[in-house]
Amino acid sequence: MEECAPPGCLIELCIQLSMIMLGKQLIQNNVFEVLIPYVFFCSFFFSIYQTFHTEKRPKQQFDKDFTLEPFEGVSPEYMEMIIQYGFVSLFVASFPLAPAFALLNNVIEIRLDAAKFVTEIRRPDAVRCKDIGIWYNILCGISKFSVITNAFVISFTSEFVPRMVYQYMYSVNGTMNGYTEHSLSYFNVSNFAPGTAPTTTLVTGVSMCRYKDYRDPPWATDAYTFSKQYWSVLAAKLAFVIFFQNLAMFLSMLVAWMIPDVPRSLREQLKKENMMLMEFLATHQYEESWKARQRDTE
Repeated sequence: MEECAPPGCLIELCIQLSMIMLGKQLIQNNVFEVLIPYVFFCSFFFSIYQTFHTEKRPKQQFDKDFTLEPFEGVSPEYMEMIIQYGFVSLFVASFPLAPAFALLNNVIEIRLDAAKFVTEIRRPDAVRCKDIGIWYNILCGISKFSVITNAFVISFTSEFVPRMVYQYMYSVNGTMNGYTEHSLSYFNVSNFAPGTAPTTTLVTGVSMCRYKDYRDPPWATDAYTFSKQYWSVLAAKLAFVIFFQNLAMFLSMLVAWMIPDVPRSLREQLKKENMMLMEFLATHQYEESWKARQRDTE
């Protein structure tokens, strides 16, 4: 916290996330995924044309497909989405526009990937999978960890909790009047350690300074130690982290219970298909047993 800028670490984190989501995810990734393969693709076909320009017979479709880039699997695509989801979910409290930029990036990337898979990459082999495998567990882990991260970001890098503590515990009339005075501590300029005092200053004749912290004044018995207000704010921050974590987990479980994995219409359709299959098997078994009895009687 001491190395952050005067506005706090939240502003610096917001600037970094905006550069990542807007610059890297939206511009750089799309350029590298589409423009560079397209340039190699065009240069490759140009070299083939220069080599076989005298050939009159048109190329077959399998020849054109073979000249495309080989399919490297879906792991790079999943990894890109996992990294993006991590940036969005872990630090969304510091940059609320991150989900909007991620949505814009994904809308564009859907079309770009569709064109890439159709025109620039060989047709992949179809493999039946039950789900997305280990990627689902990674997403669940990031989601749970992001709740704790956002709780600490809101609690320790913003003024939300200290303001609430002052308003409901120390304010005389229940407002924020006097919060700035309450959040600043005193420092006697004569208490500088030898060799650490500033040599130049814009204001002269100052004997007492104010700085943002919760410490006892220099005239107290334990000068410059953490005050009672500091421990009250720290306890409130930790309580907020616990409350925020449990609230987020409860809401996630509530949403998961309200929105089932399989839609109701699909469940009913599967039940109908199973009933029709059972009826067909029962009818077929009855016909086979009836034919067997007919052969025995003959």
